[in-house]
Amino acid sequence: MSLITVPVALGARSYDVLIGADALEAGAARLPAFCPRGRALIAADRAAFAAHGERLLAAVKAAGLTPLVREIEGGESAKTWAGLEALTGWMLDQNMERGEALIAFGGGTVGDLAGFAAAVMKRGCAFVQIPTTLLAQVDSSVGGKTGINTRQGKNLAGAFHQPALVIADTGVLATLPAREIRAGYAEVVKAGLIAGADLFARLEALGPQALDGPDLVRAIADAVAFKARIVAEDERERGVRALLNLGHTFAHAFEAEARKGELIHGEAVAAGLVLAFRYAVRRGLCPPADAARAEAHIAAAGLPARIADLPGGPYDAARLVGRMGSDKKNAGGAITLVLARAIGAAELAPGADPADLTAFLAQEIVR
Repeated sequence: MSLITVPVALGARSYDVLIGADALEAGAARLPAFCPRGRALIAADRAAFAAHGERLLAAVKAAGLTPLVREIEGGESAKTWAGLEALTGWMLDQNMERGEALIAFGGGTVGDLAGFAAAVMKRGCAFVQIPTTLLAQVDSSVGGKTGINTRQGKNLAGAFHQPALVIADTGVLATLPAREIRAGYAEVVKAGLIAGADLFARLEALGPQALDGPDLVRAIADAVAFKARIVAEDERERGVRALLNLGHTFAHAFEAEARKGELIHGEAVAAGLVLAFRYAVRRGLCPPADAARAEAHIAAAGLPARIADLPGGPYDAARLVGRMGSDKKNAGGAITLVLARAIGAAELAPGADPADLTAFLAQEIVR
């Protein structure tokens, strides 16, 4: 399949997302426009760089740039105040100027950290995303959400800072473990569940085939195009963009409670999506048949569809609801959820009853 270009229309901050097996080389040819001093400052996930660094460096050098690389140990532990200080310190040591871009090479954690570093460096430098995981390619690399974790929760310090370019090379996905591919697929499914009933139906029809080859490339492009439309309509998440958090209030609570290193984001999202449907059924918002379809497809993809299937447990309902109390969507001290109305339709549900939510999760834990 040839290179697919998905534009993100944000006026002066518009950019392209390049998707395909040769996107790295095609995208690298655009990098000199963001590297006026003839050098490419790269924040690279250590594991991704070990697997694909030679190809990255070759592409950068072929574009006439000298690469300068800062390797970062990936994972959520990278997204800390200490990690931010270390990266910005390195950028300052390189005498980075405001006209230069920082290039993020790796999964979503490195992209989030690098984007936040670029946002605060000398009050704002450009950055380029080169996501190397499926999860990052379909979700975190697009839309300009950057940030780090705090002791109070995930992504609670950050900034909206749009990339100048996203290079989603699907060729690098071949080295990912199957578990990582499945985890990334959860965000593709999410796109269909929120506002893409046709996309979800195509994924259902494809079954496991949706996780490989040209069908996966097309699914990535469809999910990115969907997110690009939402971001263009609501860049700062004051309205419809909040719907992209379907399942995430549950997911972030699981991640905060899980034993360190055992649960990955896409797995938490998968279970969270099912819960967003099942709790909507409990509240009379969603047909039970639609919740059953969502759960069946998630389970068929090899993703955790029940709390009992999630790594990192056991989980406690009251503690989970306590974690949900610090979610970024909350208002007036009350928990705001994103719940499903049907396959392809979701809505904000403010003012969730903590007691009812706790009772629901207690039932789900033993289901």
